[in-house]
Amino acid sequence: MTHPARDLLERTTAALAPDPHANPLVPRIADGTAPLTALAALALEQTWVIPADRRAFEFLSARGDATDPQAAAFFTALAEGEALAGERLTAFTRACGVDEPREASYEPLPGCQAYPAYVAWLALNASPADVVLALTANFSAWGGYCATIAAALRERYGFTDEACAFFDFFAQPAPEPARLAVAAVQEALDAGRLNAERARTYGRLLQHYEAMFWNALTRVP
Repeated sequence: MTHPARDLLERTTAALAPDPHANPLVPRIADGTAPLTALAALALEQTWVIPADRRAFEFLSARGDATDPQAAAFFTALAEGEALAGERLTAFTRACGVDEPREASYEPLPGCQAYPAYVAWLALNASPADVVLALTANFSAWGGYCATIAAALRERYGFTDEACAFFDFFAQPAPEPARLAVAAVQEALDAGRLNAERARTYGRLLQHYEAMFWNALTRVP
């Protein structure tokens, strides 16, 4: 028996799968040719991305409380995950040779911050259930990138488990958010509130902004 929400999530994820060549940095990390400066920039950009996304997810959760409780639960889980990831980020940042003064004075790259800026736009303007569909499709690629980076940091760069924990966190399966995503999409389908075409547009833009993120990091000297 088919499950309408799960089928829609799977179709959308397949349709929005990124071009294998859209991320030039992760293959360089995988083979150990990415410079430490690029890894440091990745860490520093994430110190801006993680808290921004967490607040956007909290806002989406609050917006969904009244009409989309399953979507609200999904975004609460994401916000909690961002908080946990943020706790693991400092070890990676320090392993890249970045101390507190450098972290505090860092000027982020516009190409890297387009993604969280758009997530914030979605939090303000998009239907929570549509954002569930768009983000779930986008996250599948991010998890794969993190798994590759975590392995390479150990094998190519000699980083400790503690320094890799940020990427391990995102690389591991997340059954509860996945379950909540299906429930949120089904809730919106049943209520006639899901705009799948609009969600695919959101997802397409997220994929392009993520590609901008990785491309910006490849230009770090």
